[in-house]
Amino acid sequence: MNRTAFITHPDTLLHVMDGQHPESPARITAIRDRLQRDGLLSKLQIHEAPAATDAQLTRVHTPAYVQHIRRIAPKAGLVRLDPDTAMGPMSLSAVLHAAGAAVLATDLVMQGKAHNAFCCVRPPGHHAGRETAAGFCIFNGISVGVAHALAVYGLQRVAIIDFDVHHGDGTEDIFRDDARVMLCSTFQHPFYPGKGADSRSERMINVPLKAETDGSAFRQAVTREFAPALARFKPQMVFVSAGFDAHADDPLAQLGLQRDDYAWVTRFIMEIAASHAQGRVVSVLEGGYRLEALADCATAHVSTLAGL
Repeated sequence: MNRTAFITHPDTLLHVMDGQHPESPARITAIRDRLQRDGLLSKLQIHEAPAATDAQLTRVHTPAYVQHIRRIAPKAGLVRLDPDTAMGPMSLSAVLHAAGAAVLATDLVMQGKAHNAFCCVRPPGHHAGRETAAGFCIFNGISVGVAHALAVYGLQRVAIIDFDVHHGDGTEDIFRDDARVMLCSTFQHPFYPGKGADSRSERMINVPLKAETDGSAFRQAVTREFAPALARFKPQMVFVSAGFDAHADDPLAQLGLQRDDYAWVTRFIMEIAASHAQGRVVSVLEGGYRLEALADCATAHVSTLAGL
């Protein structure tokens, strides 16, 4: 059995906010092309994501918000949800399949059909709250996956590790009061969305990093802050908000991570999962906007997950 599932959908290439937006379809193409070039794609299980259902979405979003997004999705042109986030004619299908990818990944891993999974989908999701779109995000795919694991498989302790350069404020909004979920998040601060630095709790392990933080300091922070919290929590499954925009070359931020740091944090996550969660890991693409760096780091992440 190929150990790692790779889940995507062609409609995630058809969500376009405008011709110049950094969150572009080329992000998905760059990752697939690099995996193909490096001979890795053929060593993964390839799956097409289903569309998430309203029942799955409303575990984390309000029914009114889900209906609002369905209602305002345009037949033509663009509808702007916030200054950074818009929907075009194919955006609704893209966001439904991006969230559905996390559901399928959860099923494959929980049912033992894959050891772990990477959801190569867009738009990202971790800024989407219960009833808000923000920061390129419309539905919070990783949260949909986590809620599916809790509801369908009865898990009692699920951890989310978010190494995107921006704090996953939507994910925190959704799970702040759910004792079954721990969120461990590194992020540049002060920086968009301007949250996370003052909301740390026993289960919200928020670790703000100053601009220009390099990979060595990032690794020290993860080891010092995440490792003991996760050891206490003993997650039964680990989800990853895999943003690659903390890379030194990313145009949207000012941290200094490199390819090797992403391979390292992936190994760290896999060790946590091996210790407590029968190795169960589901990773969902979030940010990363310099295409070459994104492809390089996502390939390091996926190849590490797959033991290649």
